[in-house]
Amino acid sequence: MSYPGEPSSPGTMSTKRLTNRNTNRYSVTALFSMAAEQDVEVEDDLARAQKRLRELKSRISAQSKKNFVLERDVRYLDSRIALLIQNRMALDEQNEVERHLEEVEATEGAYPDDRKIQQYANLFFLLQSEPRHVASLCRLVSLSEIDTLLQTVMFTLYGNQYESREEHLLLTMFQSVLSAQFETATEFGSLLRANTPVSRMMTTYTRRGPGQSYLKSVLADRINSLIEHKELNLEINPLKVYEQMIDQIEEETGALPESLQRGVAPEVAAANPDVQAIVAPRLTMLMEIANSFLLTIIDSMETVPYGIRWICKQIRSLTRRKYPDATDYAICSLIGGFFFLRFINPAVVTPQAYMLVEGVPAKHPRRTLTLIAKMLQNLANKPSYAKEAYMMSLNPFVENNKARLNQFLNNLCEVGDFYDTLELDQYMALSKKDLQINITLNELYNTHSLLLQHIETLSPNDKQHLRILADELGPAPAQVPRKENRTIELPLYSRWETPIQDIQTAFMAENNVTQNDILYMETKSIFVQLIRSIPHAADKRPIHLFNIAERAATAKDAMLVRKGIKVKEMLRELEEAGVVDKKDGYKLMQEEVAAELVHLGNLREKVLLESRSLEAVYKTICDHNNYLRSQLEQYKAYLQNVRLKSSKDKSVAGVGVGVVTVGGKEKKPAKPTVQGPYRFTHAQLEKEGIIVESNVPENRRPHIYFNITSPTPGTFIIALHYKGREKAILEMDLKIDDLLEKQKDNKHLLDLEYVQLNVPKVLGLLKKVF
Repeated sequence: MSYPGEPSSPGTMSTKRLTNRNTNRYSVTALFSMAAEQDVEVEDDLARAQKRLRELKSRISAQSKKNFVLERDVRYLDSRIALLIQNRMALDEQNEVERHLEEVEATEGAYPDDRKIQQYANLFFLLQSEPRHVASLCRLVSLSEIDTLLQTVMFTLYGNQYESREEHLLLTMFQSVLSAQFETATEFGSLLRANTPVSRMMTTYTRRGPGQSYLKSVLADRINSLIEHKELNLEINPLKVYEQMIDQIEEETGALPESLQRGVAPEVAAANPDVQAIVAPRLTMLMEIANSFLLTIIDSMETVPYGIRWICKQIRSLTRRKYPDATDYAICSLIGGFFFLRFINPAVVTPQAYMLVEGVPAKHPRRTLTLIAKMLQNLANKPSYAKEAYMMSLNPFVENNKARLNQFLNNLCEVGDFYDTLELDQYMALSKKDLQINITLNELYNTHSLLLQHIETLSPNDKQHLRILADELGPAPAQVPRKENRTIELPLYSRWETPIQDIQTAFMAENNVTQNDILYMETKSIFVQLIRSIPHAADKRPIHLFNIAERAATAKDAMLVRKGIKVKEMLRELEEAGVVDKKDGYKLMQEEVAAELVHLGNLREKVLLESRSLEAVYKTICDHNNYLRSQLEQYKAYLQNVRLKSSKDKSVAGVGVGVVTVGGKEKKPAKPTVQGPYRFTHAQLEKEGIIVESNVPENRRPHIYFNITSPTPGTFIIALHYKGREKAILEMDLKIDDLLEKQKDNKHLLDLEYVQLNVPKVLGLLKKVF
């Protein structure tokens, strides 16, 4: 179902295509159009394309959840790695870290019994279809618990990211969470700024498939064209510019003039005429680049995912209600805080983490992207130059674009609501017998446990549905080990509402719809199915409905025969009721069937277009999965190194240097085996992206090679050689601890004086070779 202001998507129907018969049966029309679009009995090009699209969407949803789990593991390991580096982690903590690195296929352990499955099915149907419970729970849990809950909410309970009912229920939950956040806010300035469960929810929502697709389509080309210019230095911090300037003078002349001192104050650097001359053209260029980014984002408004626009709309609406005196400027700063701070800017600053670029950008473009993000943030929010006074020089960009950006942010909010559509979707859900979610046992038990912890707040009345289900389930089982954390297909159904077997009856009761209206829509729907199923049936225009029914009734296919006979009988009933007339060739229905076929033809093109777009999204998500797995692999190598070092230290402390005990007797250990040297040319390492920047002149690069040796586990020597010379030009000792610490601190470059290496790719090379 489309919303005003939102482009139609496959499997949806625009209000413009409603029947031209003057009756108020909107919901029934929508229902039968949805049936025509997703007819499982039809096997034509549209049906096959839709099936492929559904499978693709399902794969994206499943892969997004895997990535979220991996990201959680990486975040956890990031927080623990510092303790490992400082050798302050106990053995049991090291074991816990190792558990996060395990690749385990859960095949052991037991499923809950049938009675428990039924109770969980009732509970999770209630949680999914009444989002207020989850919304309240998200506000009650601690920051340390929110990620596990978000995994269940965003990627399991509402995990089908392209299914309108689940998306709309999730957005309804957001509305509840945001409303409560605004209700409890004490001051305007703190709204949506701090790192809270609510802000974490908003960030996580933007990482779902549609958000990632938007970032790739809008930002990837712009960022890639910028990072091609590796030597373009647009640093404007006067202190850094001053330091770079005197380094260059000293390198070129061998000495510094007395007028240029090292370690000067920022004000002195800013006042230097040469620094000012360097900075001035850079300011102009930065503003031009930032302007191009801004224009690209503004022009992309129609492709911003509906859910993100709808959240912006809620922020505006809630702010106006809570703070009626707030200026449009202040309201837009809150919307911009979400759209830029939580959504756009993280992808601009670290495009490699969003798979917008291949590898880590070089030093200068990386700094430029950070400055661009700061400029966009200052434009979206009220800028503060207290910490970075030099950014004040870019204030013209803010002043010149503020009105234009506010217009964009207000336009973002101009999307329709989905409440009528959600009501229809809920009807459809009640009629489905196959409503289910794929959920792990630990997700099941963790949600159960959190509900019980907060049940008095969530459901104080013991007659409320949530309380009844929680009481019946009893205590929550403990979390199971990874190897027992199996995924189950949990059917969802309501304990209190009987599934509606006859949706038509329900609609008739609520929508003032007659039996003839229902019969008309069903007849039209069957004709559309028949024309899609009979080869070349739609080739001749106008379409002769009675001939189509005759062809079907006399076909060799039993299903076509049944439908042909049925639709002839339905036409007769409609004619007796005076709804259609055989004399004019059932003109009214004929026109509507033709219009429906045109729509379905257009729909096929949209389905194919969306499939192509989502193939790219799926590839990006899979690339991101590989990126996360490579990080975990590096942590594995690091943990192994720590353990080797730890066991070595213990043996030294226990029985003396270089001595081990075997069967009670002392024995000298074998000397560690030196691995290598392994030889790599400059061209090899450059091609693989390991060399990011090189100061070696082009004509000498063919004569340069690198030898890498590992004298002990976890320790490496990289030696830079020039052909014909026996002695290395440069040698550097590396410890894997130091490389991992660099990666943890987002320091992606390793400086070898003549060349700069990409840290993650160096780690990958060492793992591959040793």
